[in-house]
Amino acid sequence: MNRRVVFLFLFAAFFLACNRTTTKMSIKKEPFGTVEGEPIDLYTLKNVNGMTVKIMNYGAIVQSILVPDRKGNFEDVVLGFDYLEGYVKDHSYFGAIVGRYGNRIAKGKFTLDGVEYTLATNNGENHLHGGNKGFDKVVWDAKAVKRKDAVGVKLHYLSKDGEEGYPGNLDVTVTYTLNNENELKIEYRATTDKPTPVNLTNHSYFNLSGNCKRDILEHRLWINADYFTPVDAGLIPTGELWSVKGTPMDFTKPTAIGKRINDDYEQLKFGHGYDHNWVLNEVDGSLKLQVSLFDPGSGRLMEIYTEEPGLQFYSGNFLDGSIIGKGGVAYKYRYGLCLEPQHFPDSPNHPDFPNTILRPGETYHTVSVYRFFVK
Repeated sequence: MNRRVVFLFLFAAFFLACNRTTTKMSIKKEPFGTVEGEPIDLYTLKNVNGMTVKIMNYGAIVQSILVPDRKGNFEDVVLGFDYLEGYVKDHSYFGAIVGRYGNRIAKGKFTLDGVEYTLATNNGENHLHGGNKGFDKVVWDAKAVKRKDAVGVKLHYLSKDGEEGYPGNLDVTVTYTLNNENELKIEYRATTDKPTPVNLTNHSYFNLSGNCKRDILEHRLWINADYFTPVDAGLIPTGELWSVKGTPMDFTKPTAIGKRINDDYEQLKFGHGYDHNWVLNEVDGSLKLQVSLFDPGSGRLMEIYTEEPGLQFYSGNFLDGSIIGKGGVAYKYRYGLCLEPQHFPDSPNHPDFPNTILRPGETYHTVSVYRFFVK
């Protein structure tokens, strides 16, 4: 009898603990303004640990991520704006989903099944992040997601045939979910009625110091990649894969970003610092830990798990203090960095690169997870 009582007590305690955990996770929706008459909403996700993520349906943008430092102080670790107007005017893609093709396509042209397509050239002579009005500048349909183990937002957008020069009606869904392991999961799905290139990613700028106190040069970065794709002066891949060994591109061991960023190395000159795609190791379509970023000052550590074959690392080389962000902070030179799981830039023009062509009857599906903790 005593054993039975103990068992029932433990079971009840476990049930109540689980129930408390579930009820403490929350999602709140509030108005955030309008764009061309369309209402924009801000969704606030919060887990049992107090980690908070805010996402809006304009650009499917991650507006803020609040996580603690080693002293327990919660601060924002992504760059952006306090108000919608900043995002509407912005051309730096803060926090946004970029597409239909994230990154660059050379001269805005590619040939698919014998037909040449011409895209908008919005980055010099090249096409970047979907064109003049990419996925970062559209209003997505959104609805809250509530599960036993997570809360989130499901966003949907139909990119019509011919939009920005791309063929096919592309039906896209991006789902953000936050769980009690301090993991922000981004799941991408898309289908099409014509063959088309697809390469989606999130373009958040991170600074783990919290509230953008200092630059990111002392952040220690690890990338599980033995090779990268070298670029020309226009940041278009040459088609080759170069070893990182013996170069400033080697992050196979955690290394301070500022340690070699100013080395006399042609690739760094092309990007004015780091703005390259790394070829991730051991890619087999499963979710794997491929990247970590650590700020010694705050103790914050971010890990990135992804199914993608590449990672674009951009070291904030064009931030110059002219953008006034959240809390009135001027985003100075290298005050934020981007770590974007993706397929390789300009893949439609490089048949040896991993395939980025989605065809009717297929489903584009990929997942990346950002996990935060302290040490």
